[in-house]
Amino acid sequence: MDDQVLRPAVGGPDAGYLLEFLQDGVFVTIYPSDGAEMLFELSDVRQSLQENGVIDYDIIELSKIIREAAGQPRKIADEYVEVMEEENEILSAEEKKAAEQEEIDESEQAGLIIDVSRDQMIATVRYDTTKGSGLPSAAEVKEALSEKGVVFGINEEAIEKGVKSLTPFVAAEGKQVQHGDNARIERKFDLSNKNKPKIDEYNRANYKDMGLFVLAKKGDLLAVRIPQTEGVPGKNIFGIDVPARTGRPIPIPQGKNTEVRNENELYATMSGQIVDNPRRIDIDPHLEIRSSVGAGTGNIDFVGGVSIKGNVEAGFIVKATGDIEIGGMVNGADVSGRNILIKGGIVGQNRGLVKATEDVRALFAENANIEAGRDVVITDTILHSNVRAGKCIYVEERKGIITGGSVAASEEIRCKLVGNPAAVVTRLSVGVDPTVQQKYTDLCKECKADRARLKQITQMLNTLGKIDVSRLPQQRIDQINALTRSQFPLAGKIKRAEKEIIELEEAMGRMSDGKIRVTDTIYPGVRISINSIMMNVQSTIRRCLLTVKDDRINIGTY
Repeated sequence: MDDQVLRPAVGGPDAGYLLEFLQDGVFVTIYPSDGAEMLFELSDVRQSLQENGVIDYDIIELSKIIREAAGQPRKIADEYVEVMEEENEILSAEEKKAAEQEEIDESEQAGLIIDVSRDQMIATVRYDTTKGSGLPSAAEVKEALSEKGVVFGINEEAIEKGVKSLTPFVAAEGKQVQHGDNARIERKFDLSNKNKPKIDEYNRANYKDMGLFVLAKKGDLLAVRIPQTEGVPGKNIFGIDVPARTGRPIPIPQGKNTEVRNENELYATMSGQIVDNPRRIDIDPHLEIRSSVGAGTGNIDFVGGVSIKGNVEAGFIVKATGDIEIGGMVNGADVSGRNILIKGGIVGQNRGLVKATEDVRALFAENANIEAGRDVVITDTILHSNVRAGKCIYVEERKGIITGGSVAASEEIRCKLVGNPAAVVTRLSVGVDPTVQQKYTDLCKECKADRARLKQITQMLNTLGKIDVSRLPQQRIDQINALTRSQFPLAGKIKRAEKEIIELEEAMGRMSDGKIRVTDTIYPGVRISINSIMMNVQSTIRRCLLTVKDDRINIGTY
């Protein structure tokens, strides 16, 4: 603030607050208390304001400033009244003479001015000394308040004290309204570290410990509802009630496998993993298999989460609506769930599919088929596999190699090495959601076949139209009628497919630019596709960031 100071400041850091009197108003600074008890009360600040002639201010705003304790000057009033100089101030002889000439008749009583705050909660008495400086009586002050309509919160003690000097004072205060608190839910579990790698003391991420599950036991307290509270009405100095708002209620988030007790407590009715949705809390039961999935168990189709201590053998299926954790290998099997964590590797044997609606994490992938709605994280290598991710693919730990096959992500691929010195064909694609791309490819292929079929039917009907159908046997006539009927639904199917193809093309055109980060080497034989722009790698590229710039693939430094 660059304003000229018109009066010495009051208070300071030692007092906990500071009042500054500047040209554009009165400013208050509340210093933070550093966790200790506050050095002052609200009444102390108000007393200082009163003693310095500050009478028109918002007490609610002052209370808010004190609570925030931001340590910054905040404007509390536009103006203040000049108070009488201290009795011990020495006036010059010339000033004394001027004062004697302008001396006010003390026999005349000072006028009473009643100021009411904007919220009608405070009445302040100040004096008009232009005609006299005589002090009024307490009864006269009360009468003036009554004439102003002030009937509530009158402070008798403050009036008795205030009529002893010409200093402005607060004569009445209303009862502040207290609005009710909204109901709220206190969750008794922590999901903040879910799906995040554990960080060790050396700030290294451990991708083997991802904390994919947060489990609850039967009878565990999951959440507590703190009910809404009723407000406390207030009353202004004119005796008018100020209504209070009642807090808003909130339903308790009861979901699957939970129950409400004592009206406001939510408990788990069975053990399982916690699924916290915006409006409800569910418990997914968790299936634990202490062996491999194979001939001894059969296929697994489970509603909830599944943990498998051993392997998933070739030809078997593990299907779950929740997360799946596999302690061993996946060998040519089908595994589908929400998040899939495979502590061993995936040996696809050119069959089987590992498919997750969210993330897939594994040690390595060889001749495997992997699909993830979000990320794929492979610790070591991807060899001759087809991998698709809705967001990113990470192959950054250990060897970090991608060789052979096709690897596609919507946003980004990160690895150390791509291809090999033998120039094995390896395809990397980013910038287009592979799921959308696959749907587009399949739909185009299907639509092409349907068009050919419709063309064939049309040609056959045109040829048959030149024949006298009445001379044909009934069986042949029925075949012609069947062909005629089949062309209409087929034409409708083609029209719908063409519309969907256009929509998919527009969706792929809106997708964000993709990136490929390689910390070591890209060998010749690698085929890059970014936002449908192609590039065949002809020579070795080291430590690079591949993006699209000016409709060309740009090779930048990592």
